[in-house]
This record gives sequence, structure tokens and C-alpha cells, in this order.
Amino acid sequence: MDLDNIECVSTSDGLDEDEIQTSQNLNHQVPHHHHQFSSSKLHNGVNIGVNNGMGPTGITPATSVHELLECPVCTNSMYPPIHQCHNGHTLCSTCKTRVHNRCPTCRQELGDIRCLALEKVAESLELPCKFFNLGCPEIFPYYSKLKHEAICNFRPYNCPYAGSECSVVGDIPFLVSHLRDDHKVDMHTGCTFNHRYVKSNPREVENATWMLTVFHCFGQYFCLHFEAFQLGMAPVYMAFLRFMGDEADARNYSYSLEVGGNGRKLIWEGTPRSVRDSHRKVRDSHDGLIIQRNMALFFSGGDRKELKLRVTGRIWKEQQNPEAGVCIPNLCS
Repeated sequence: MDLDNIECVSTSDGLDEDEIQTSQNLNHQVPHHHHQFSSSKLHNGVNIGVNNGMGPTGITPATSVHELLECPVCTNSMYPPIHQCHNGHTLCSTCKTRVHNRCPTCRQELGDIRCLALEKVAESLELPCKFFNLGCPEIFPYYSKLKHEAICNFRPYNCPYAGSECSVVGDIPFLVSHLRDDHKVDMHTGCTFNHRYVKSNPREVENATWMLTVFHCFGQYFCLHFEAFQLGMAPVYMAFLRFMGDEADARNYSYSLEVGGNGRKLIWEGTPRSVRDSHRKVRDSHDGLIIQRNMALFFSGGDRKELKLRVTGRIWKEQQNPEAGVCIPNLCS
């Protein structure tokens, strides 16, 4: 869809836009946390050391256990079965098929040898979450760490911009700056909005994002999406809100969207989805305000040859009333 044909006019509730704090770019690999071990030789040729908490032994370790558990091909941590060649070089089971049964280190043919000693050493390890420098305080057994890291609340967020396959990751302050500076996304302060979407030829509907706007209120950031896509054979328009944070925090907020014209209107009210859920996942679940094209053209008025939609809405925070035990809305003034 040609974005040049899109016009967006936005008004907030009159507050000055807050200064958006930038943070260090987190789009890089989190440094490994290395534990030092003294060196001892295993029968399979792999140098493994165990310190046993006794402090320095005076022997310089050949390498750390963490490095030994890193696959030389994909550089990911290895989990059973860990394979090795006749010379003792190791690699993960996934990469064993990728290297056509040849050791990536010495090029010798790989057999079906398991490095049981390294697997046993891994069982005894306890390592911090790889997102420890982002605030995660947890320490896990080696074989539990990977499962935790996939759902760790401190893991970086993916860029929520849906107009391109952006691979940038980072914390929320960094991504807000990234959206503003790199994607030129409109930033607004306030919890009410009034957008007008204009398309000169509404019959040319493609699977593309029309608009993304970021709102700052209640000390949080929200992404307002407005899109056109095919729902089955019928083109539709959809607006929905995503919360820039985790799902548990997103449940503390609610929002409403309204579109109408010619004496009719559609209203949607719901809870914003977390940006942990991809833009496509939210869209495909239809969790938002969906407007059929015929209804959108009816709202636009005129000769039905141009799309002119005005979408208004607001965001509020649900506050728990400790006396009554019920939630009451905290409206933004």
C-alpha cells in the first residue's frame, strides 16, 4: 500500500509532549557470565576444570566451562545429546547434520560418539540468566536456564513497528527512541486521541500497515495501530492498541475506540495486548475494532470513492478499590 496516500491528523488532550528518555542500545548480544575453573584433563580429550569453591589453584584454566559448552558452529549452548569426534571436538546435535558428518574443527569424520563427560559436567552447573545485566536476579541449573530465558520478564522486546521486518531489540526506553528516530513514528502525550485516516482509493487494499502512533500516559507507552488487510475475500480496516511492556502489566489498563458517521457508530472496548505478542498475532486474532469496507465507506460519506475515517479513543487505568474489592477506572485528566 502506498503510504504517501495516507493522511493522519491527531490531537491529544492538550498536554505537552514528555521528553522521551533514550537508553543505551541493547541491540547486541548479552555478554556471557564466565565462571573460572581450574583445569583437569578428561579421558575424552576435553579440558574441564572444577574449582569446588576452593579459590584459585594457581593453575591457569585453559578455557571456561561455558565456552566448552558453546557449539563451535552455531555458538549456542549445547544440550544433550552432545556429540564429539574421535579427537574430542564437540558440537550440538542440530549442527551435526549441518556439517555433513564432518568435524568442523579437524574435519575428521564424525561417528555416533556422545560426550557423556561434558553432559555430566553441565548437569552440575548453576548459571545466571543471560539477561542478568538487564535486571534478572535468577540462577538456574544449566538444563533449566534455556527454558527460563525464553520467557524471562527481563528479556529484550522486539521492535513493535509493523511496516517492515525490523530486527531491532531492546528495552522500552530504547525502543521508544528507535521508533521516533528511525521509523519517524508520531509521538503524543495524553490518554485520549482523535485520528483522521484518509485514503484516496479505498478499493486498493493490501496486507500492509497504515499507521502506528505512540502514546505516553500513566508513565507508560502504548502503540496505536490502524491497518487495512484482507479478511477472507473481504477487505477490512482494523484499529487496536498494544502496551509497551509485559502482559501482566497490560492487564492494568483498558481502552476504547470509536468510529462513526451519518448517525451511526461502532465502539470497541478492551484490554491492550502486550508487545510481547507480535503485531500479526494480534491482528489475526481480530482483537480490536474491525470495520468492514462497506461500513467504512458509509462512515466516510460523500460519493463513497474516498475513505475518510475519524477514530477517537481513550486509555484508562484500572485501579483496585481495597474496600470494595472491585476495579474502578482512573481516567486521565
